[in-house]
Amino acid sequence: MADSIFRKLRDGGEEGELAPALTIEETVASPFALDVSCYLLANLSSSILAGKSKSEGLVLVTFSQSPSFYLHFLKQKGIFVSSSSKWIRVLDCYTDPLGWIDQPSPGVITEGSSLIKLHKCVSDLKRLFSSIIEAGREMVGDGKTRFSVAIDSVNELLRHSSMPLVSGLLTDLRSHAQVSSLFWSLNTDLHQEKVTNALEYISTMKANLEPFCPSSDGKRNALENLFLVHQDFGKGQFHIRFKLRKGRVRVMSEEYHVDQTGINFSPISSVETIIAATKSLIPKASYLVHFNLQLSEKERVEKEKVVLPFEHQDHGKSTEIYDGRRTLADGKTEATPLSSGELQADVVSSGKGGEIIYFRDSDDEHPDSDEDPDDDLDI
Repeated sequence: MADSIFRKLRDGGEEGELAPALTIEETVASPFALDVSCYLLANLSSSILAGKSKSEGLVLVTFSQSPSFYLHFLKQKGIFVSSSSKWIRVLDCYTDPLGWIDQPSPGVITEGSSLIKLHKCVSDLKRLFSSIIEAGREMVGDGKTRFSVAIDSVNELLRHSSMPLVSGLLTDLRSHAQVSSLFWSLNTDLHQEKVTNALEYISTMKANLEPFCPSSDGKRNALENLFLVHQDFGKGQFHIRFKLRKGRVRVMSEEYHVDQTGINFSPISSVETIIAATKSLIPKASYLVHFNLQLSEKERVEKEKVVLPFEHQDHGKSTEIYDGRRTLADGKTEATPLSSGELQADVVSSGKGGEIIYFRDSDDEHPDSDEDPDDDLDI
């Protein structure tokens, strides 16, 4: 299932479309978004080096870890990165995010490095956007060649900038012609629900990590039932939601396990677990519309009692079609015609209003007569 995300990021979007974007959501009970990001980073790097990706370069923006951490991780995966590498650039927003350090220490990589560029003042998102695009063009040029962008965490971005500005930065990156794909991670416990919903709206894919032992109230809390949390820590379910064309949504789930080698994925063995996981990701219909889509038993009974227009409800009586003449029953009960005054008084006394009572002039006149009713007028 995680391979499906990798393939979407590797293949990128079609020309003229927005780049596919992925939000990796973690919580305090399952803080393994960094492991998922490293998994995707290693696979994307391998596909770029093998020439199997539509993007020919990768821009890594680091907020939560130092650039040396990721370079060491890639080295462990057999991907060696040197100063002469032309397929990767690292934008260091971890060392000095606020621009307080005038002279970096000797152990810190300076701005003069051809591979890693130190970026200061992360609150200036316009400058950050320009730095990301500039780093990508250093690898692939200004033509139609594309590159991917990986942001290890947007939590620090949201700490220094407002949600609309961060959302605008991610949207601008998606809409840039040279950006092939984009992904970032987010800790949902640190932000309000509206922030999480805004980032999910921008994304075409969402992946969230859920532990095996959620709390009883439905919220994941690592402080409840410490024994189970400690026993199953590093294990859980990995849920993926894809936004397809024409508004369709596809939901997939699998299990994950984190060990010293990294994160590993495996299919879910229990069918009941798959059904429960799918239902937890699909929003209820009541959240999408402002009315009920199903009828209760009482509403169904009341609906069956409704008499539809022009529906014959004889109740055992014979069916008669009124053709404008008095019927035989009317002739028996009403021997003499009523005058207009008596008719009006009878209608008022009966409490019925709004009736139209029509008597034909002659029984010899056919109901569908073609005669002009105004022939007797001198027009």
